[in-house]
Amino acid sequence: MPKILVVGGGYAGFYTAWKLEKHLRKGEAEVTIVDPLPYMTYQPFLPEVAAGGIEARHVVVGLRRHLKRTRIVIAKVTGIDHASKTATITPEVGEPWQEQYDQIVVTAGAVSRTFPIPGIAENAIGLKTIEEAVAIRDHILTNFDRAANLPPGPERDRLLTVVVVGGGFAGIEVFAETRAFASALLKDYPTISFEETHFHLIEAMGRIMPEVSLKTSEWVLKDLAKRGANVHLDTQVKGAVDGNVELSTGQVIPTDVIIWTAGVMANPTVVRGSDLPVEERGRLRTRADLRVGTPEEVVEGAWAAGDVSAVPDLSGGGVGGFCVPNAQHAVRQGKLLAKNIVAVLRGEEPKEYFHKNLGAVAGLGLYNGVFQSGKIAIKGFFAWIAHRGYHGLAMPTFERKFRVVGDWWQNFWLGRDNVSMETLQNPRYVFEEFAARPRPAAPETPAIDPKTVAAEKTGKVAAS
Repeated sequence: MPKILVVGGGYAGFYTAWKLEKHLRKGEAEVTIVDPLPYMTYQPFLPEVAAGGIEARHVVVGLRRHLKRTRIVIAKVTGIDHASKTATITPEVGEPWQEQYDQIVVTAGAVSRTFPIPGIAENAIGLKTIEEAVAIRDHILTNFDRAANLPPGPERDRLLTVVVVGGGFAGIEVFAETRAFASALLKDYPTISFEETHFHLIEAMGRIMPEVSLKTSEWVLKDLAKRGANVHLDTQVKGAVDGNVELSTGQVIPTDVIIWTAGVMANPTVVRGSDLPVEERGRLRTRADLRVGTPEEVVEGAWAAGDVSAVPDLSGGGVGGFCVPNAQHAVRQGKLLAKNIVAVLRGEEPKEYFHKNLGAVAGLGLYNGVFQSGKIAIKGFFAWIAHRGYHGLAMPTFERKFRVVGDWWQNFWLGRDNVSMETLQNPRYVFEEFAARPRPAAPETPAIDPKTVAAEKTGKVAAS
């Protein structure tokens, strides 16, 4: 039975395995998916998780729950030797092993791309995982609690300042959502005023949101300004040592929350550890039919999709002629990839991937958003409805859709549950504080020799 190995359980990987279960006949192939996490994360909802709008567990899709006929391996793929059709699987516990395959699907996704700026690696946080979104939410809430106990001053201002680096869709969404989140918190913190909360967005280009028109992006800037947000265009971060964000303009912003959204790159662990062809931007060279290779040459038995791949955009859009790394493409590529693999296994020809961008939609906080499709732009409440409608439908599986919509429905009536659980990152803190510990051993007292004592006394008498 042919063995299909799927590397990565994100959008493209999950959908590939999910649809393979649908299209493959019983006993036609054996599917294995390898990922260090037991779930797929629906990343467009991460800004809402960071702002407390959605329960974190509801935006992840459990692999074992929804992939019933797929072998799930929770580990990393640290090497691919396609010449011998073997992959090195490295689990967190236990020894690595070699996995044989007939068809390999590389959908390892992307990670945050950073630059060697002093302090960023030590003090910033990305927005690519559910854990990061939860940490941002809890840290903002904890800082409000800390600031409420301090008198006005530099330390209080630092705790109430948030800096977001990157003005793309992810940066703008988390910036707007957390700004709205902080404003909503003020009713519960009467000692903190709106003027004391500071939000700064740093963007190296002269505009934000290149996915929408210039006119629409300018409307977003004006809307953010009305809500007390500060956007620094044509500005770069030069340093972030000890939480002091130094800008290329010379301004220094003291902050306790630095969110980095300034770009992504293909997963380097998988790409560099394989013998598959790589293009100049570090992505796997991929054909329009999602097979690895070039238009002239095919790497038989190797497929790629999602952010780790350079898939030609046949619609004429994209950047540099390739599909942009977003959920729209990853989901659709995963679905087509499953069909193409089945077609090849049955001796048929695979189809080329073609998808014309439907547009871009972003949430800018509760009841506010922006939507752009071609020359059509919708702003405000109706764009927010479009945002929730599109992503609510795009969330995979009905079980997850119900949970997310349930969160929105409950929040409409009950409001957000604004309680920080930052101590979850150190769950043993109470136990460690009060746990009984063994007493230190008493120093050993040497045994007393009676003859030595008698001799000492005799010597003292003689001396006197």
